[in-house]
Formats: sequence, structure tokens, C-alpha cells
Amino acid sequence: MNDHGQDDDEALELPSDTLAALQDFYSERDSREKRFADLRAEVERKGSLAQLSMDMFSEDWNASQFWYSDETATTLAKQLLEGASASTNICIVSAPSVFVQLKNLLASEERKVSDIRLLEYDKRFDVFEEFIYYDFEHPLKLPGGMKGRYDRILCDPPFLSPDCQTKAALTARWLSKAKSTDPDPPNPRVIVCTGERMETLVHKLYPGICTTTFDLQHAQNRLSNDFRCYANFECANWSWRELD
Repeated sequence: MNDHGQDDDEALELPSDTLAALQDFYSERDSREKRFADLRAEVERKGSLAQLSMDMFSEDWNASQFWYSDETATTLAKQLLEGASASTNICIVSAPSVFVQLKNLLASEERKVSDIRLLEYDKRFDVFEEFIYYDFEHPLKLPGGMKGRYDRILCDPPFLSPDCQTKAALTARWLSKAKSTDPDPPNPRVIVCTGERMETLVHKLYPGICTTTFDLQHAQNRLSNDFRCYANFECANWSWRELD
């Protein structure tokens, strides 16, 4: 009996629709965990995968994980690869969905670049040899050989706070190669994806970067904040957005 005179089993009973929703949740969670275990086993067996999907990685909203749609991630990955050569180095910071599409593009087009890296807090992504553990709270706690190495950088800070944005920008600047003397096309090529309300700060943190017209879409459409794509170049997928 509990304090209200009910049997404990009776007190714990849930409505049938709630029970069904819970069962669906746990079933989906178990299915994702199995797919991820299969992914890890296949990577360990083969060393790589021919085709990757973010369906293998569930989002953790508490960690501010919101994957981009395949179309958005592919567009961003294509712009990291545009004009790239076998000597190009690419680093993606806190945007695993773009990294996955970059890997898919490289495999499908049989292209090669010198180096690609994913800086990410979520250690599930260590199934990829390109994974480097990254915590924005320690923006320069990275292998020394990465300093000043990268021609193409995409940065997607996990939180819409000045502290997170500033530290992620410090990481991006540390990773970037020195600017080339030829401004067209810009080198390094930098893309930042974050909330609209961070616009003024982003412009201060990344000299030469502008707000673009590219419309970022997330896979689950669960975000209430408007997101923007910022970059230091125009391309076929975006131009500069006129500021109010």
C-alpha cells in the first residue's frame, strides 16, 4: 500500500497510449543501438564503409545535437570540396552530419584530399579514424600538428552562447592556414553554421565572414531558433544576405 491506500502496482499503471509511446521509444532506441553496434563491427572488420548515414547515430538533445538534413549536409560538404585537390586539408568542428556526407562524396566521386578531420565531443564517432575528441571548453587542447594546417574549415558551435561561440572561433583560427596573398578564392575557406541571434558576434569573431542566403535545414525540424550559414565566400549555393 502507498500513502493513498492504493496498491503499488495499481499506482504505477499508465494509460495504454502512454505505454504504447514508451514501448515505441524503447524499441527505436534498441534498434538504433543495434545498428550502431553493427556499424562499429563492420568498421572494425573492413576498416571503412561504402555508404554512411546519420540514422546510425541518435540525437542527444541535452548535448544540443541536431543533425542537418541530408540535403543541407551534402550542400555544405560540396562547398568544402569545391576546388579542393589532393593537397587540401579539411576540418569539420562539431558537425558530424556534414562529415558523414563529406565521406560519402569522397567515396562516390573517388576523390582524394590530403586530410580530413572531425572534431567532436561525442565519442560514438570514434568509429571513424578521422575523429579527434574535442571539447569547446578547452579550445586548443588538440594535437599540435593540427595548428595552421587546414584550408577548409566548417564550424558549428554546439551552444548559442557567447562563451561557446568565442571558444569555437578560437579553435577555428588556430586550425586555419595563414591567409593566401590571392583573395579570390579565399584561402582558408571558412563556413560557420549557428543561430541568427549570434550574427553580430560571428561577424566580430571571424573577420571577412558574411551572412549568406543559404537556408539551413535540420533533419527533425525541432529547433525554435532561426539558423544561419555564414561564410567568407560566395558560391553557386549562396550569395551574401542583405542586412537590415
